[in-house]
Amino acid sequence: MSAKVLVCIADGIEELESVTVIDVLRRAEADITVASVGELTVTASRKTKLQADKVIGDCSDEEFDLVVLPGGMPGAENLRDSPELDKILEEQKQQGRFYAAICASPAVVLRSKGLLEGKKATCHPSMKEKMDNWQEQAVVIDGNCITSQGPGTAIEFALKLTELLFDKSKADQIAEAMLVRRG
Repeated sequence: MSAKVLVCIADGIEELESVTVIDVLRRAEADITVASVGELTVTASRKTKLQADKVIGDCSDEEFDLVVLPGGMPGAENLRDSPELDKILEEQKQQGRFYAAICASPAVVLRSKGLLEGKKATCHPSMKEKMDNWQEQAVVIDGNCITSQGPGTAIEFALKLTELLFDKSKADQIAEAMLVRRG
């Protein structure tokens, strides 16, 4: 059975982080749903248009193995302000299922929702002062919470998510096919 993943997008989201996660996890054959906290078509931070499969409210009764929050501003703020996403994230935490965020979203979304309490995490270095236990690493895993720093770490982040959902062999296979050197 394939892993079921929700990737959340909003106006102002970082497109490189969004598309990289979607692409890598689809290569792993994960079942991806891209959901918007606004309209189905969003304008990303660099003016790229992204098309969601659903609006976030249509995902509230579904169960996901992983929920991913790309960063970018004001995209992360738009994710933070979604009550429907709040409910989904709280359910992920309560059920011990994975939730992940990159760039601004660990500080802006996860921290503001209390989802980083007692956890080590990372985010874009420009937001590290907002974090209680910021780590200077590309990807940080603490229990069911996975965080990463930004666009330059998006492939590493997506491959780590693949490894957690499937296994290291699958992540290594995808990395090799994409010509990504893993350390």
